[in-house]
Amino acid sequence: MTRQRLLIAALLVIAIGVFFISGAHQWFTLETLKAYQSNFQAAFEQHPWRVAGIFFAVYVAMTALSLPGATLLTLLGGALFGLGWGLLIISFASAMGATLAFLLSRFLFRQPIEKRFPRQFEAVNRGVEREGAFYLFMLRLVPVFPFFMINLVMGLTRIKTVTYYWVSQLAMLPGTAVYVNAGGQLGELESLGGIVSPVLLASFALLAVFPWIARRIVLLVQKRKAYQGFTRPHRFDYDIVVIGGGSAGLVTSYIASAVNANVALVEKHKMGGDCLNTGCVPSKALIRAARAAHDIRNAPRFGVTAGEPTIDFAQVMGHVHQAISDIEPHDSVERYQSLGVEVYQEHATLLSPWEIRVGDKTLTTRHVVLATGARPRIPPLPGIEGAPVLTSENLWSLSKLPGRLVVLGGGAIGCELSQSFARLGSQVTLVEGVAQLLGREDAEVGELVERTLTQEGVTVMTDAKALEVLNDEAGYQLVVEHHGERRQLAFDYLLVSAGRQANVEGLGLEALGITTTQAGSLELNERLQTRLPNIWACGDVAGPYQLTHAAAHQAWHAAVNALFGELKSFAVDYRFMPAVTYVQPEVARVGLNEKEATAKGIAFEVTHYAMSESDRAIAEGATEGFIKVLTLPGKDKILGATIVAENAGEWLGEFTIAMKHGLGLNKLLGTIHPYPTLGEAAKATAGVWKNAHKRERVLALLKRYFHWRRGGINRWF
Repeated sequence: MTRQRLLIAALLVIAIGVFFISGAHQWFTLETLKAYQSNFQAAFEQHPWRVAGIFFAVYVAMTALSLPGATLLTLLGGALFGLGWGLLIISFASAMGATLAFLLSRFLFRQPIEKRFPRQFEAVNRGVEREGAFYLFMLRLVPVFPFFMINLVMGLTRIKTVTYYWVSQLAMLPGTAVYVNAGGQLGELESLGGIVSPVLLASFALLAVFPWIARRIVLLVQKRKAYQGFTRPHRFDYDIVVIGGGSAGLVTSYIASAVNANVALVEKHKMGGDCLNTGCVPSKALIRAARAAHDIRNAPRFGVTAGEPTIDFAQVMGHVHQAISDIEPHDSVERYQSLGVEVYQEHATLLSPWEIRVGDKTLTTRHVVLATGARPRIPPLPGIEGAPVLTSENLWSLSKLPGRLVVLGGGAIGCELSQSFARLGSQVTLVEGVAQLLGREDAEVGELVERTLTQEGVTVMTDAKALEVLNDEAGYQLVVEHHGERRQLAFDYLLVSAGRQANVEGLGLEALGITTTQAGSLELNERLQTRLPNIWACGDVAGPYQLTHAAAHQAWHAAVNALFGELKSFAVDYRFMPAVTYVQPEVARVGLNEKEATAKGIAFEVTHYAMSESDRAIAEGATEGFIKVLTLPGKDKILGATIVAENAGEWLGEFTIAMKHGLGLNKLLGTIHPYPTLGEAAKATAGVWKNAHKRERVLALLKRYFHWRRGGINRWF
C-alpha cells in the first residue's frame, strides 16, 4: 500500500509539474479566454459532441488534480453551451472531479494522518458521522471557501463517498449557475471580481444560513412528532425531577440546585445508591480489613513476628457498616433538603414526558433525569434458584465468614472479593469463562493478577464454563466444564459477579417509547438524551461504564444540557476515563491498552517500566508490577497508561491529567517528583521513553565536542 501511495503521489507531482512547466496554466486567464472565444465557438459549432466531451474530460481532470482554472472553464462553458447545457455539463463534471480529488486525498493521506492523530480524528469522524452531510452542504454553498481545500480536507474524514458526491452535486449548483450565467457575457467581463460582488457573496452567506433554519424546523417537527399524543402542562412544579438517589442522581441534583433550579429527587430505596450501600464504600472497607490480615501474615519478611491473625468476621462487617454510616450523612435526605432539593422517598412512574407519579402525587417538570442505576445480573443456570447465592447487594448482610466460597466471574468485583475473602480465611475458587482474568486488560495484567491470587490461596479456573448448580447430600456444587473436563465445585456460598443490568423496569418507559440498547442500558444520543428531548439519563442506567466517577461525569452533562441545552449543550467525552481494580497490587488504567489499540488499528509503541526498579517499591517490599505507557510511534504523546502497582489508583491521576491537557512524556520527565515515592515511577517511565529515543547523531557530535575540549583547546583557557 505504501508503494502504491508513493507511485500515485509521484504521478500526481509529475502531472502538476508538466501543467506548469509546459505553460498550460497561462491559457487559463480571462484575457486568453476572451481572445480565443471565437475560436472555441467555431470549433464547438463544427464538432459539438467532441468539444463537449473534451471540455468535460478536461474539467474533471483539472478539478481532480486541484489545478487552478476551474472558474475560467466554468465561464467558457457558459459561453459555449449557454446556461442550460452549460449548467448540466459543468455541474456533473465539477461534482465528479471533486469526488476524484476527495478519493485521492483519502487514499494518499487519511491513513497516515489518522495514525498520527488518532484521538483527534476519532472525534472528527464521530461528528462527520452525525453531521457531515449538513456541514459539507453549507461549505459548498459559500464560494468564499476554496473548493479544492474542501475536497482535500474532507478526504481525510470517513464520510461516505456516495454522500460526498450527491451533497457536492446539489450544493454547488447555485454557485455554478452564477458563473455559467456570467460566461454568457464573457466578452464584457473585465475581471473575475465582477462576477462575485460583495452583494452576491452576502447573498450566498444568507443562503448558507437557510440550512440552519431548515435544521431547526426539522428538529421542531421531530420534536412535535415525538410528543404526539401527549399534552404538555401549562405550568411546571419543577425544572428537573431526578429519579434515583445514587451517585449520578445526587450529582445531578446538586448541580441543578447550585444554579437555583427547582429540583426534586425521587429515591425508593436508600440514598447514596449502590456506591454507598452495596458497592464502592463497603467493598473498600472489606478490602482494607482483609489487607490488615495479609500484612500481619507477611510481617516476618520485615523482621516483625505476629503469628497467624485471628479473624472476627462479625467485627470485620462491623467495620464495613461503620464506614457506610460515617459517609451516609454526605448523601442524606437532610443534606439535600438543606441544598434546596425536594426529596421524595417513593417509587416513581412516568405518566407522560412531563408528569411523574410519585406515591399518591403527580409532579410536573420541564425535564426528567433517569439515574436509576443497575443491579447484579444472575445467570440463568439450572438449579441456581434457591441456592445460597451472594451478590454485591446481599453480601453485606453476612455475619459468618463463608468456609467454601465459589466466585463466578473474574472481572474487577470478582477478583477484588476473591482476594479479600481468601485473606480473611475462606477457601475460594474463582471461575472465569474466558481465557484470562480482567478480560479487558492486556494479557500480562491478567496473568499477574492470576499469579498473585494463586499465591494467596485462591484456586483460579479460567476458560471454565458454568453449566448448572446441583444440590444433593454432599451439599451445593457448581458444575463447570474446564479444559474439556466436567468438574463439581462444592460451596457454602456462590458469589455471582457476572456483570450488571440496568434498572429500567417499572418506570413507564415502554409507554413513552423510550428504548434500550442490546446491553440493556437506555438508548441515548451523545448528549445523554432519550428519544424524548426533555428526558435524559446518566449513571449505570445510561452505560457504557459502570463506575461512580463516570456517573458523576455524565451527571454534569445531563444537568447542564437539560437546564441550558437550548443555548448550549455538550457531548460526553469518555476519552480520558480512568478505572481501577482494587486488588493488591492495584490495576489502574486510563486511555488505550495494547489490546484496544490493536483492535482499533491504531499504531503505537510501548514503554515499559518494572516496579522492581523503584527505590520506594523496594523499600516497601512492593516490587510486583509495572507501568506500561502507549505513545504514538516516535512521539511522546500518551495514548494510554496501565499501572499495576501498590496504590496505583492514587497516582494514575498524573497520566490522566497529562492526557486530558495534551502533556507528553517529556513534560512528565521535566516535572520534579518527591523522592522516594511510588509516584516517582511515572517520571522514571518517561525517562525510559526518553532513553529509547536518544538522538544518536547529536550524541556522536557531542562526543567529538567534548573530546575536542579535553584536547588542545584547554591551553587557551
